[in-house]
Amino acid sequence: MINEQIRDKEVRLIGENGEQLGIMSAREAMKLAEDAELDLVKIAPTAKPPVCKIIDYGKYRYELARKEKEARKKQKVVELKEIRLSPNIDSNDLNTKMNAAKKFLSKGDRVKITLRFRGREMAHMHASKHILDDFAANLSEIAVVEKAPKVEGRSISMVLAEKK
Repeated sequence: MINEQIRDKEVRLIGENGEQLGIMSAREAMKLAEDAELDLVKIAPTAKPPVCKIIDYGKYRYELARKEKEARKKQKVVELKEIRLSPNIDSNDLNTKMNAAKKFLSKGDRVKITLRFRGREMAHMHASKHILDDFAANLSEIAVVEKAPKVEGRSISMVLAEKK
């Protein structure tokens, strides 16, 4: 809330340079703000009494937007990369998939390993679970199992995340 929108009887006022001006009526605070040719902005509406500050509202909004943009720039979005395996995968192919998973994990992404079954392979799902266990064991020095292997329809999936 700014200027005339502030309807409280009393407010705690902070001056344009950050000094405490004490508790006064909203009208007096508004007059002080007008004298300084600035805006009266309610900063802490839940406080008793509410805290208002004399500042240039346009500049205040600009500063908030800049801080928000800076915070967005610094955060990293963690993606979920998927690696698909089949139950009759050869050891060399498995090593290639592990290297891809290492690359994803080193970039900070999470990796979902999916073991897909087709046709008659469905009858031997339980016998192929060791492939996922070996995959997790080989990457154990750089990754931790975030979600344990779980059967989902025609596949078994697990999620690995980078060790902290």
